[in-house]
Amino acid sequence: MKKLLCLLILALGLAGMRGNAQPLSKEEVDGIVRKLMDTAHVTGLCVGIIRDGKIAYVQAYGYKNKPLGQLNDTATCFYAASFAKAVFAYLVMKLTDEGVIDLDKPLYEYLPKPLPEYDNYKDLAGDDRWKLLTARICLDHTTGFPNFRWANPRGNNKLEFFFTPGTRYGYSGEGMLLLQLAVETVTGRRLDSLAMEKVFIPLGMRRTSYVWEPSFEDDYAVGHLENETAIPKKKRTKAGAAGSMETTIADYTRFLAAVLRGEGLSQKAWKEMTSRQILIHSAHQFPSLDTATTTENDKIALGYGLGWGICQGQKGKMFFKEGHDDGWEHLGVCMPEAHEAVVVMTNSSNGERIFKEIFEKLAGVEIPWEWELYTPY
Repeated sequence: MKKLLCLLILALGLAGMRGNAQPLSKEEVDGIVRKLMDTAHVTGLCVGIIRDGKIAYVQAYGYKNKPLGQLNDTATCFYAASFAKAVFAYLVMKLTDEGVIDLDKPLYEYLPKPLPEYDNYKDLAGDDRWKLLTARICLDHTTGFPNFRWANPRGNNKLEFFFTPGTRYGYSGEGMLLLQLAVETVTGRRLDSLAMEKVFIPLGMRRTSYVWEPSFEDDYAVGHLENETAIPKKKRTKAGAAGSMETTIADYTRFLAAVLRGEGLSQKAWKEMTSRQILIHSAHQFPSLDTATTTENDKIALGYGLGWGICQGQKGKMFFKEGHDDGWEHLGVCMPEAHEAVVVMTNSSNGERIFKEIFEKLAGVEIPWEWELYTPY
């Protein structure tokens, strides 16, 4: 009977916990990670595990630059990609606590001139739906914009509405950049300076920034393509809420632990940020404007909060954020009811191939891998 119960637990994907409910040991985590990396040719990977709201495990594996034979460590700077959006959402929620930003106030009311009079938003002239845009709509990805204007499916490189803001989900970095404009305008501060003061310094994230810092030069990773060819490092000098951030696995695990605990936010702001704002019916997250729908997402109540995806899992509600670019593939998953979180960062275009299995084994949960298009190796 006991053997049958253990087999059942494994079958349910709860391999992250032993039959006696004790967490995986360091040796077991190392074994799982190294085997998956070797099988799927993941060049470099870092893992952070949070238990009982506290950091329990942080480790780096593989290469930060394979052609040079340089190994990753927990202080190695990784391009964070869209992990930057989760940090920005947290920052905005701090500003709502301070009364600086109102989630439902039209963004144009924060600006000194109409939105289409800004060079970056002149494409919106003649379509007054820009007056509907709010911080909430930008954070829950219901702006109606393409992900980026260069990804406009019409091929015209324009920023335009594909649906009325607030009516459905469509992932958009452009929405984050618009909210960044409003935040920088109302505070009179650049995003990199604001985030350093209100997020990175308070949380002890000493090797994280929205712009490249000289201190990163001593230890940084490059991305690697599927064939493990290294990609030249982009050292971004302009802060972008949608994805200019550099961080380390040690720093981002600190961030997730703080978010999991609700540190730095009022209970109201934390609950708002991690609560479902809209249900998601799209078959896949990308292409972001694809109109194909499915009812499969209903099984896990998939939706979006303010800067974070939301769904139900084996350990209750989960909120999560991914990051993706050529050579960089990341995912962080928080399980607030279990007081647990797991973050995986890879500097490999093969990283997402192991996400389904690695989160099942390390976190004991199934992620929405089909919606994310995380095709297993």
